[in-house]
Amino acid sequence: MHVVVMGAGVIGTTAAWYLLENGHQVTVIDRQHAAGQETSFANGGQISACHATPWANEHTPAQILKWLGREEAPLLFRMRWDPQLFSWGLRFLRNCTDKRARVNLEKALRVATYSRACLKDLRSSLGLEYDHLEQGILHVCRNEDELATVEKATRQMQEFGLNRRMVSATECLEIEPALRDSNAKIIGGSFTPDDESGDARKFTELLADRCRERGAIFRLDTTITGLKQDQGRIAAVSTDQGDISGDRYLMCLGSYSPLLLKPLGIHLPVYPCKGYSISIDTTGHNGAPRVALIDDSVKMVYSRLGNRLRVAGTAELDGYNLRMSERRQKMIADKAFELFPNSGDRSTIEFWSGLRPVTPDSAPVISDTKYDNLYLNTGHGTLGWTMSCGSGKAVADLIDGRKPDISLIGLGIDRF
Repeated sequence: MHVVVMGAGVIGTTAAWYLLENGHQVTVIDRQHAAGQETSFANGGQISACHATPWANEHTPAQILKWLGREEAPLLFRMRWDPQLFSWGLRFLRNCTDKRARVNLEKALRVATYSRACLKDLRSSLGLEYDHLEQGILHVCRNEDELATVEKATRQMQEFGLNRRMVSATECLEIEPALRDSNAKIIGGSFTPDDESGDARKFTELLADRCRERGAIFRLDTTITGLKQDQGRIAAVSTDQGDISGDRYLMCLGSYSPLLLKPLGIHLPVYPCKGYSISIDTTGHNGAPRVALIDDSVKMVYSRLGNRLRVAGTAELDGYNLRMSERRQKMIADKAFELFPNSGDRSTIEFWSGLRPVTPDSAPVISDTKYDNLYLNTGHGTLGWTMSCGSGKAVADLIDGRKPDISLIGLGIDRF
């Protein structure tokens, strides 16, 4: 079959690879000049199954109320008339129970752990080098409430088979010695030894090259304007460069997926959640971490990518704009140098923002649709890099008519 993949980020590119592996002809369409130039460009850099805890839980509504009006809040709502956000928010609130959070955790963790294994196999078979480190992820806590939350998440993830354990403050310093210079008090945390870090953009660009070697066509600098349908099937993808037709169509456009699906009568509750990142040049400094970290107090992540320290975090619900708040930029930089004061030169910081496609239950959508040749692989939220290989392989098998290696129960569009 000829499969047309919409989107050349890490989600679309990994799906394209596995479709090629299954023997299909593949065309990938993207508006950018190269693969991995939007949400995959400068994300947190972590393959973090341990970060699969759903945003929606029993404590989230109270936290949101506490953060309202605070520019530096980890989760910020820009108050505006936005029916898409209102509809998404109601579904999100329905998931804010302990029972639903546990179900949603299992779904996200199912994809994340499978994807982590797929990435290892893919890296080994193709010899890809993308500044990856296999030193685990350390989750640090600064107060007892954070520690209790992490302990609960760790216990639940252990029940679902994840190799994650609680660690003391002393063990945190042993796992990552750079924390010894920290200006923040660390009281303990958890450690997930099988998680990883790496540069998602480099990985995506390298894998796109391998796809081309296998015969894939990348139609770059090509903007998708709509989908044409005929008698219950998709007939073509409309673009500013003309129509592109195939036998099957795969939607991997992240936050922009709902905009193209709505005219088809498919209402996908995926909302763009803006995240920020900074990249710090560590050349000449010896205080940057080597182990990837999560700082629960400010919802930030740290990944060493060669001679750079990538720091990412915050969640801003403000539609599709990418404008950055100077106060939030400063907050991320201040917190980074508080935790790792000798990590690099502050004047070298590069700022970036990207839109993460978030579902109300924090699980991706890996699914067929009411159109018998249209499939979805989107809504991965903050875990797109983590889930990319597993969701790509699963949806490629789904398109191929094979039974995926993991169950897709609870990941379909019909759950909303």
